[in-house]
Amino acid sequence: MHKAKFNKSSFLTLILVGIIVVLVVFLFRFTSVPEPESEVIVGGIPPSAPCFSVEEKIVRGDSMSGIIEPGKTVKILSGYYKCNEVKRGDVIVYFYAGNTDPLIKIVKGIPGDKFGFQKISGGWYILLNGKILKNAQDRPYILDGGGYRMLSLYEHDYKGIIPKDAYLILGNLVGGSIDSTRFGLVGKIDILGKAVY
Repeated sequence: MHKAKFNKSSFLTLILVGIIVVLVVFLFRFTSVPEPESEVIVGGIPPSAPCFSVEEKIVRGDSMSGIIEPGKTVKILSGYYKCNEVKRGDVIVYFYAGNTDPLIKIVKGIPGDKFGFQKISGGWYILLNGKILKNAQDRPYILDGGGYRMLSLYEHDYKGIIPKDAYLILGNLVGGSIDSTRFGLVGKIDILGKAVY
């Protein structure tokens, strides 16, 4: 029987290969990227809410009738827009100095939108990006003299373009309510949060 001859270089090669295999396994195991978890949104509210708090409020007033009726409960995501964009169609909660309670309105116009007016018998239509602005029931908003005068000041000052961090917010009543037809374009800083209904 032959005794295997001990070869020092073969032994070192074997140890080196072993170390490389262990390192490759170790690195692969700890550098693999885990699958991202899908975020399930329940009732319009993401489960992780790092920048806002949630509270429930009962709607008073009828300016959102046809979308949110008086007496209905809505969830208010206070501070939502500190980490989210304001989007067209969002139902927002806005602080208006003339009211003790915040207002709930719809964002109709966003920065960069072109707005103007079309004179009709008995008032003015609001034009947004060349189209007549309508409510949730597809009826056009009609401004009276006061609403027209208020918004036309902004049209003149901003050359018909909604500026950065400014928004056109309206209720769902076509004749207007306490909204941009009364106080003009609003700044993002005064939007308290988003309403989920």
